[in-house]
Amino acid sequence: MKLGRSIDYVKNKYKAGFSFFTKMNALILVLFVPVLFLFTYANNVAFDVIGKELKVSNMKQLSFLSSQIDSRITQAMDFVMTFSKDPNVQKFNGLNIWEDRYDKMQTRYVIEEKMRLQSGLTNIWPVRYAVFSQQNKEALSNFETAVEYDNEYLKKNMTGKWTYGDGKAVAPGTAKAFYRFYADSYGQQGVLTGSNLVVVAKFGHENIQNMLDAYKAGGQGDPLFYHKGDSPILNSTASKPLTYELVAFLDRETIGDSMQKVVKLDGKSYLASAVRSPQLDWYLVDYVPLGHLLGPMSFSRNLFYSSAILLLVIGFSASVLLYRNVQRPIRKLIKGLQSVQRGDFAVRIQANTNNEFSFLFHRFNDMSRQIQELIENVLNEKLRAREANLKQLQAQINPHFLYNCLGYIINMAQMKDEEAVVTMAYNLSAYYRYTTRMERETATLDEEIKLIVNYLDIQKLRNGRIHYEIDIPKEMLSEHVPRLLLQPLVENAVMHGVGKTYSSGRITIKGTMEGGSRIVTIDDDGPGLPETELEKLNRTMLEPLRDEMGCGLWNTNQRVVNLFGESSHLRFASSPFGGFRAEIIWQSETGESRQDNTKLGDNRHADDNR
Repeated sequence: MKLGRSIDYVKNKYKAGFSFFTKMNALILVLFVPVLFLFTYANNVAFDVIGKELKVSNMKQLSFLSSQIDSRITQAMDFVMTFSKDPNVQKFNGLNIWEDRYDKMQTRYVIEEKMRLQSGLTNIWPVRYAVFSQQNKEALSNFETAVEYDNEYLKKNMTGKWTYGDGKAVAPGTAKAFYRFYADSYGQQGVLTGSNLVVVAKFGHENIQNMLDAYKAGGQGDPLFYHKGDSPILNSTASKPLTYELVAFLDRETIGDSMQKVVKLDGKSYLASAVRSPQLDWYLVDYVPLGHLLGPMSFSRNLFYSSAILLLVIGFSASVLLYRNVQRPIRKLIKGLQSVQRGDFAVRIQANTNNEFSFLFHRFNDMSRQIQELIENVLNEKLRAREANLKQLQAQINPHFLYNCLGYIINMAQMKDEEAVVTMAYNLSAYYRYTTRMERETATLDEEIKLIVNYLDIQKLRNGRIHYEIDIPKEMLSEHVPRLLLQPLVENAVMHGVGKTYSSGRITIKGTMEGGSRIVTIDDDGPGLPETELEKLNRTMLEPLRDEMGCGLWNTNQRVVNLFGESSHLRFASSPFGGFRAEIIWQSETGESRQDNTKLGDNRHADDNR
């Protein structure tokens, strides 16, 4: 009573001191929080304004590059339309009435020369041209490879717009090119009458790539040319992993004429912008790390925060000195007093410093030591009471088995089955010879298994359907367990498992070792129990014994808990064979501890005899 009041008094004093310590730290925070809040607000406003301007600027630059590409393509189309009206080109698609071979060859030469000249004038955007005459079934071009007339090829590509590829397979490692097929028809483009002149313009992906390289050299982005379903055109120094991750994102998006979103690529945030090219129906895409756009402002913000944290650390360091020299020693003393109040008299406080508190720590340790010595006498008495309880629980098991055996002998005698009566009587004699040896409260698992084998053999004589399997590792046979631990569980499997149906008769006893745990499992193939009943039975093992409860399983569980501790128990579940499963789980002691416990039991038995 006096100890409790003393602890409450120290707690109140400690709380008052800790409150003062908290107030000191709170005052330091009050000085910094308004400054940090105002700076953060102003910094966020600046970030928003500058971020919007950077996004608008990035979109304008991308739109300008897109307009340059469209302008190059428009120039090529202007030449195509003008070239298709050239007299020599029209003559090439004439009625095949040539004055002589020289005139025919001269016309072809002039057409080829004009195509070469036009391609040479636009080195920054080289375009190749080809002319197809439906009238004469001939073709001329300045393509890299020779072109032959193919009417089906022309019909398939007369789409009236630019296409990526002409439907022909390209060599491995070679990129496609952009094509535009133009007919000199005054009607609808894309329809051939059979006598048209078709002019084809072609430029490779290198044209787009050169424009992307020039754009990247003047900025911080990584541009690419994108069209859903086709391989993207990248700049020559593009990061392919990031680019293909961005392409996967674009494939999932619905893009209008333009788009601008923040995307996550490789765990980082990027500003992705896209502008549609009206001529090609592709998208010019650029993605820029947000850290690069707002890097200087982020550095300035982080520098301020670092300085603020440094000042906070200096302020808290002063309060920590007070905590370490006053508050922490008081905390140790209070924890020690609380441990004593809970009954832990082995607690000791280590004095790391030589000050006023070290004197209090030494006096506290002396007090705990004296109380522990007084408590040990009481503990010894409790151990003796626990030992008596063990003997009482074991004594409750024996009559339960005796009644079943006597009932069996009576039944067999009435049935004139002398062999079964003799066998049961012999087994009963062996059983009591085993159980009346009370000099030890435990037995080896090997001794228990031998008793179970004898019991099951007798039950097998009584019920021919019974067959059993026992699989216990040799290492487990030397384990010490409470006497008659397995017998009630095996009897339960025989009576309530095998005995309930005419189709069952299998009993399996298996032992396993898992680290320091030992498990003995007893399975039968009887009707078993529903899951709700199994849960109720497991809960019953944790409750006090009541009159309406059977004592066999409950006593078995109590004996396991009393001998091996709270972590050991009896558990019930459904058997893989369809019946009932009982598991005995206990924590194994080391050989030395087991030997000490056995000697202790022998000594106590000797004391009882005296």
